Amino acid sequence: MGDLPARHFWWGEGGNLAWGERKNPRVSFEKSIDAVLIGADGTWSRECAVKDISATGAKLVLKTTMAGLNITEFFLVLSPAGKPYRRCQLVRVDGEMIGVRFIASGKSGPALKD
Repeated sequence: MGDLPARHFWWGEGGNLAWGERKNPRVSFEKSIDAVLIGADGTWSRECAVKDISATGAKLVLKTTMAGLNITEFFLVLSPAGKPYRRCQLVRVDGEMIGVRFIASGKSGPALKD
């Protein structure tokens, strides 16, 4: 995409982590599911597609440029009605593909908001 680094990187504990090395089982979709990223401050939104998802994170494919945006923390909206959604933290970039970690709210764990 040109606006995100072409290198692979991972933030947080564990250093570099390959796409397949996960703590939680992931559900992969034969056909990606359309979704929208919305900035935590509500000032931007971008289309994306969900390649796979687990209880703690997801692999997304960006459909539009993210140049100039603060994409450290944002919301992943999984339906046109705005629910369900997940608060996310960017943890990996690989070209147009990004990895996100879901940010749990409270002590109940990373359940979907609906």
